[in-house]
Amino acid sequence: MKSQQLKEFLDAKAAYYDQPAFVPGDPVSVPHKFTLLQDIEIAGLFAAILAWGNRTTIINKCTELMTLFDNAPYDFVRNHQARDRMRLMAFKHRTFNGLDLLYFVEFLQHYYTNITSLEFAFSGHITAEDEDVTKALAGFHKMFFSLEHPERTRKHISTPDRNSACKRLNMFLRWMVRDSKNGVDFGLWKHISPSQLICPVDVHVSRVAARLGLIPKAEANWKTATELTEQLRLLDPEDPVKYDFALFGLGVIEKYV
Repeated sequence: MKSQQLKEFLDAKAAYYDQPAFVPGDPVSVPHKFTLLQDIEIAGLFAAILAWGNRTTIINKCTELMTLFDNAPYDFVRNHQARDRMRLMAFKHRTFNGLDLLYFVEFLQHYYTNITSLEFAFSGHITAEDEDVTKALAGFHKMFFSLEHPERTRKHISTPDRNSACKRLNMFLRWMVRDSKNGVDFGLWKHISPSQLICPVDVHVSRVAARLGLIPKAEANWKTATELTEQLRLLDPEDPVKYDFALFGLGVIEKYV
């Protein structure tokens, strides 16, 4: 497929999926239940971190978690008492368990006591001159584990320093940073540019990208994620990650490969 044909093809697919109808069946529906900035951030972070496997199951588990937070995650994080933590211990989704959840809540409580938005846990590590969010993700990883924590919890926050694709965190950043005009992504964070985002890459996205000739082979790691994003910037330098909708839709919904 020639470059102009590829751009037209992916533009059309991105426009098709980047619509309000996409929201109900996707984990992004979880933060869409809220209006307060901090509620959206916390719900979005958990929805992204727990985004493993079947999307219906992910949404159900995230809904269960929000119920444990009394459907007011920011208020719970800031004001809960030690006794309130007991009910969190029974939560489990795949390898994420109550012990992990307790540390997430502890970190968020500590963070929000001092800073009003989770944005600065990422944006504070980069400048407008940085090409992408590599430093933001690596900096967040270090900050997140700056408190005493269970060693097992480290597997739930990835970092490009270990060549992880950081798929879930890149998806979370897409939700928070990209313009919200189409009703899927929120566009709430202003200190990171959409042009700096890295495309979330998993096995489905990498297979589609390889089939389309955007990357040499289907791999899910940081090198592949940055290489893919460089190719997507050639199609749209200001908003390359809009093509995540196209690649995800082709791979997961249309079974393009």
